[in-house]
Amino acid sequence: MKINGNEIRPGNVIEHDGSLWVAVKTNAVKPGKGGAYNQVELKNLINGTKLNERFRSAETVERIRLEQKDFTYLYEQGEALVFMDSESYEQLELQKDFVGERAAFLQDGMTVTVELYEDKPIGISLPDQVTLEVAEADPVVKGQTAASSYKPAVLENGIRVMVPPFISAGERIVVDTNEITYIRRAD
Repeated sequence: MKINGNEIRPGNVIEHDGSLWVAVKTNAVKPGKGGAYNQVELKNLINGTKLNERFRSAETVERIRLEQKDFTYLYEQGEALVFMDSESYEQLELQKDFVGERAAFLQDGMTVTVELYEDKPIGISLPDQVTLEVAEADPVVKGQTAASSYKPAVLENGIRVMVPPFISAGERIVVDTNEITYIRRAD
């Protein structure tokens, strides 16, 4: 599907210079002199390199449609994470560095969405929020109520997150997997 250079939005996957790129940031620029253009920060989906590119509105790029499939997380095997296709029950192994630091949020039976291009995994998206138990949290220091004071806590998966003073060890909280931040107490 061809789109104009000024229609590229963050998250779009395009074919550029014979490779696949995902738009990370876009900025529409209208200089006082000359034509308007779209300044796009691209990240290569194959090798992870970054590129800043200007696309004029007259230029067209090929927007790639990625196939999205739901997979269920099964287990960790060495440096690989094993997932199962929810429909065909085929297993898929992804390296830990492919998933990144968010791999710590994977829980048994969790459903994730894997983006595929010609049956090759390109990206993975976890649920936006997960519920985890607080393994350890610093005690509340009396008199620190003038400003909204958050304290560090360690979750059951080893991730450190800042939590409000009323959260203590053993409580279950909801965490944003994208920002790695506390959202609220779990019900």
